[in-house]
Amino acid sequence: MVEHFVTPPQWEWYIVWYFFLGGIAGGVYALGAILRLLGDDRDAPVARLAFLLSLPVLAVCPILLTLDLGRPLRFWHMMIDSRTFGLNFKYWSPMSVGVWVLLIFSVFAFVSFLEALASLRGSRAPFLAGGLGRVFVIVGAVFGLFLAGYTGILLSVSNQPIWSDTWALGALFLASGLSVAAATLSLVTRLGRHEQSAEAKLTRADRYFTILELVLLVVFFLSLGAVGSRFLAPRWMALWVVVLIGTLVPLALHFSTERRVPAMFAAVLTLVGGLALRIVVVFGAQM
Repeated sequence: MVEHFVTPPQWEWYIVWYFFLGGIAGGVYALGAILRLLGDDRDAPVARLAFLLSLPVLAVCPILLTLDLGRPLRFWHMMIDSRTFGLNFKYWSPMSVGVWVLLIFSVFAFVSFLEALASLRGSRAPFLAGGLGRVFVIVGAVFGLFLAGYTGILLSVSNQPIWSDTWALGALFLASGLSVAAATLSLVTRLGRHEQSAEAKLTRADRYFTILELVLLVVFFLSLGAVGSRFLAPRWMALWVVVLIGTLVPLALHFSTERRVPAMFAAVLTLVGGLALRIVVVFGAQM
């Protein structure tokens, strides 16, 4: 049985940035794992870059989550029972599951970060070589994907009208998280002038993620029915325009054969659109 919130939560900007950066951190790690496992030698530098990027982005998330609690010094109570000092894991509570996923994924991101640093110096950690290393990054990628999509699930199990009226938020946030992660990795790859074959793969992946995001956005509104009109109030229209620009324009640029507009511009638009989506979904239901 899944536990729902007793009263509708009132989340602030901290949680919006947590959702956004959590999607990037988890998505970037997953993309790095895919490039490492399925790519060729030319993709190795970008896969390493993904692991180097995931941990610093992820490190901001627990800070934001702690600040949102209002009583930061009590954050440890979400993991440790203050009476018995045993582990405090509630499998029926999405909030508890999310905190533990964040903690476990942090371990994978930290180890992969150290391994990526070691590979920069021409060495490789023995425990991440061979089959064991592949299993490690696969499991880490699973936790990363869960983190990227869990934020939408957390909204769905709240008692807040609109969030709890649709089942599509988890999938929508996962697709959006992968899209902004691909855009982030593509942007950093271009700034670092890494191998273009990996950048082309990221662009192709972002194309599919964006299409999936648009489909799920339609499903999101269809599943809400008349309740969805609350999101279309005049105060939110500007943000929806930003969301559409951040998805449709990059998608058109990905399909275009003429590169009149820098690819980095498409990546920036994707990031802005992904952030705008989370802003309007979080605050549109609360106001």
